[in-house]
Amino acid sequence: MTAGTMKLLWSSRSPFVRKVMVAAHEVGVAGRIVTERVVVSANKPSAEVMALNPLNKIPTLILQDGATLYDSRVICEYLDSLHHGPKLLPSGGAERWQALKRQALGDGLLDVLILRLVEQNRPRELQSESHLAAYRLKIAAALDRIEAEGLELAEQPDIGHIAIGCALGYL
Repeated sequence: MTAGTMKLLWSSRSPFVRKVMVAAHEVGVAGRIVTERVVVSANKPSAEVMALNPLNKIPTLILQDGATLYDSRVICEYLDSLHHGPKLLPSGGAERWQALKRQALGDGLLDVLILRLVEQNRPRELQSESHLAAYRLKIAAALDRIEAEGLELAEQPDIGHIAIGCALGYL
């Protein structure tokens, strides 16, 4: 890595990595991030990733000083701290709570979509229909909530808009 750059362990298939990259572009720091493709799996931990992130998850961000950050929420908040323009995470008040609530909805929808995918990838005879039914119910409820609350188009998106956009894109 060159001075001032960070390394992001990533996969192009990860919606949480996509969220980090969208945030990086929105705040103008994408040019300071070098990406390294890694493969992580729930049942086959990556020694390289686990050395940096004990949860064996991506995204994992390696800072200039070698410190690591993981979880898209933490990484996005860190990236938001690196610029002086409009913030993805408003500093306070109702605006902040709305942005965080939208982020929780988008990230939660992604969690359910990933759990559904894992269950659907199991052999048919081992799949749990009750789990799949619960995932369908939660996905429908989340989409209904997104539709009911509407996503006001904002000149400057916040972290919640990004999370929901990434979830809808993954869906």
